Amino acid sequence: MVRERTLPPVLARMWGREPVSNRGPKPRLDLATIAAAGVEIADAEGLAGVSMSGVAARVGVTTMALYRYVGSKDELLIAMADHAVPDPPERGGLSWRDYLTVWTRANRDFLLAHPWMLALARTSPPMGPRSMRWLDRGMAALADTGLDEGERLNAATALNGYALSDTALVYGMSSGNRHLDEAGITGAADYGEVLAEVLDPEEYPALSAAVRSGVFGGAEGWTEDADFRFGLDLLLDGIEAMIARRA
Repeated sequence: MVRERTLPPVLARMWGREPVSNRGPKPRLDLATIAAAGVEIADAEGLAGVSMSGVAARVGVTTMALYRYVGSKDELLIAMADHAVPDPPERGGLSWRDYLTVWTRANRDFLLAHPWMLALARTSPPMGPRSMRWLDRGMAALADTGLDEGERLNAATALNGYALSDTALVYGMSSGNRHLDEAGITGAADYGEVLAEVLDPEEYPALSAAVRSGVFGGAEGWTEDADFRFGLDLLLDGIEAMIARRA
């Protein structure tokens, strides 16, 4: 016997699957307005600043009235995480590789604009319509490559995961570290100089050789765009190699 699945109320509302009732007064608000208010607060104050009472005040209702639209703060965060996602880039006439380069970079850029989303991405998979549109466009770019549906899904998911991990790195390093700042370590070049002092070539031969060759030298700050592109090209090269094998 197949168990009937019921969408959580907030997801049903996000996907337009909530039963329509003609009873009672017409709702004053919609979920998009509430989610937008939450996103504004999170962008300004981080997730710690988001509360049901704060969002209620921003949209002009009581906290109890807000529960008519979202049943909990967790539901509010689910709605916010999807609302903050912009439309994916248009493909136009780009090849699959050029499009996925643009797609992954745009994915990272909107996460950097809303870094509070990093914490939510670690706790649950994307399920909202805007997030699913991104995944769909990433998979669609690989439609004529010979990869099957599972491979296309895994490829798009891997690129999305790379955008998440690079965002976490860039945001984490740009946020600063008091202990490193006090020690005068303000970027990758300083970091390399410290490693050169402490690494024992016999214990860490490969890393020590790399540091002494100057791999960190000349860097401005902690991260550079070339680092992002290097990692992205590794993934895209792997996808390209898989496509070649299928051919």
